Amino acid sequence: MGLTIGDFRFDIISDGTFRLDGGAMFGVVPRVLWEKVMPPDDRHRIVLGLNTLLVRTPHDTILVDTGIGSNWQAKHIAMYGIAHETTVPDSLAALGLAPQDITLVINTHLHFDHAGGNTYRAPDGQLYPTFPRARYVVQRAEYEHARNPHERDRASYRPEDWEPIAAAGKSIFIEGEAEVSPGVWVVPVRGHNDFLQCVRVVAPGGQTVFFWADILPTTAHVPFAWMMGYDLYPVELLENKKRLIPQAAAEGWINVFEHDHHCPWGYIVATGDGKYAARPLCPSAPETEVSEPVDARAEMSLSGC
Repeated sequence: MGLTIGDFRFDIISDGTFRLDGGAMFGVVPRVLWEKVMPPDDRHRIVLGLNTLLVRTPHDTILVDTGIGSNWQAKHIAMYGIAHETTVPDSLAALGLAPQDITLVINTHLHFDHAGGNTYRAPDGQLYPTFPRARYVVQRAEYEHARNPHERDRASYRPEDWEPIAAAGKSIFIEGEAEVSPGVWVVPVRGHNDFLQCVRVVAPGGQTVFFWADILPTTAHVPFAWMMGYDLYPVELLENKKRLIPQAAAEGWINVFEHDHHCPWGYIVATGDGKYAARPLCPSAPETEVSEPVDARAEMSLSGC
């Protein structure tokens, strides 16, 4: 599932799936509504994708988030329904790449389902960076909070996901918005937590590819009021969605939905009455070329699954 824009190449890299409580994933949205789009299992959990984004530019080979990883005990695998139909290393191998080829990792934040693949446990029992040549970019304040979380989000953080990176001297701590590689920007967006950073890639010709992380985890979360119970600052998140979603629609961004198992990326389009919805981007061929910014409102061969 690849996309080429000028000399930038984009690929969705999967780490498989996992499951979380549907009520927690949709907060105040009634179950009678959300179960129509994401039916739960007999334990009230819904299937979520673990989609990361590979960006290859003339300057770097970049991985945005690293999935849930393999450093899990059996009880947690069962609890979270972790199913590695594939893994990040396997998905990279399918493209002819190895972990050593990654030069930059961007962690949107350090929750275990976004940074769990940062490290791996070797046969000697020690944890090592999964991507040995890469620099790992994270907001400094996110790293500091992860080391001292509060009761509300402590269960989301695991030191084994980031401490070996810092110990190896591979962490790059960013403060605020920054261009971390030519054309690749990290953009803090408060709401899900304090210090999450989205990733905006401006490809040749001006086309934007935007990685929303947990601001819009799935296409079902595009409606302004559809937010997660996990979101720490829902009112602020609502305001940021009302600011960014219309911009994404107006400018024809290609949007990556990290936890959508069925639609990892697509456009956001206005549907009338101030509402918006996702429109899938499903290339019909292994590689699709886009030569200029896309008008998401037009009929295109890229649209539809």
